[in-house]
Amino acid sequence: MTAAVLSEQAGPLRWIRLNRPGRRNALDPQLIGAFDEAVAAAMSDPHTEAVVVAGNGPSFCAGADLRHLLGLARTGGDPLTFLGSVSRSFARLESAPKPVIAAVHGHAVAGGLELALACDAVVARTGTLIGDGHIRNALLPGAGSSVRLARKVGEPLARRLMLTGELLPAEQFLPSGFVQAIAAVGEFDAVVTAVANSFTGMPAGCHGRLKQLLDDPDTPSALLRELDMFAEHWREQDIAAQLTHFFDQRAMR
Repeated sequence: MTAAVLSEQAGPLRWIRLNRPGRRNALDPQLIGAFDEAVAAAMSDPHTEAVVVAGNGPSFCAGADLRHLLGLARTGGDPLTFLGSVSRSFARLESAPKPVIAAVHGHAVAGGLELALACDAVVARTGTLIGDGHIRNALLPGAGSSVRLARKVGEPLARRLMLTGELLPAEQFLPSGFVQAIAAVGEFDAVVTAVANSFTGMPAGCHGRLKQLLDDPDTPSALLRELDMFAEHWREQDIAAQLTHFFDQRAMR
């Protein structure tokens, strides 16, 4: 079985790559478990000063695996256990003691956006589309969009992204500072490396303490409220019909 996440050390940087390219790195339990282990290993490694989260294949991450959600909906189940694990994983990433840089390309949508929101910096490849997207499949966010998006891009843009499901070019996120750099295809890895290296070489322990100071004390309770709202919405909606329609429409293209 192919590993869902790959890790590679490059000097002081640990590259963690989501590795479900055929599914645009859609999040499922196996990937989240492997991702948690990779992040924990990087944080405990004294030779790693910063972490880069990237994705193999055509996209950074297209969000939760909708086929996984559809299977749960058709059998009368719900994804709350899974989404809780995703939410906690991204919360641990946000508060991790070392800087984390997201290297996004292709699409960073829904859970992919939520992953990028939990990182300390974002570098995007030219042509990347970014958005929340949940509403287009009759879903609500469950891994942090409602909590972090407005803080990172400003409330007006966050409302637009969440209430329309629109995907915007990465360049439109530069003014907010959420995306810190845009790079052409041939220069992408070099620019990501340069940005990530700018976080290295600092005295040991400083990053972790500074990130604790930057943490919002209301975040844990807000993330739990997000999951409660998702659960209520899931019970009230025919999610199986909505997701079946999504896959039927895609098959017709």
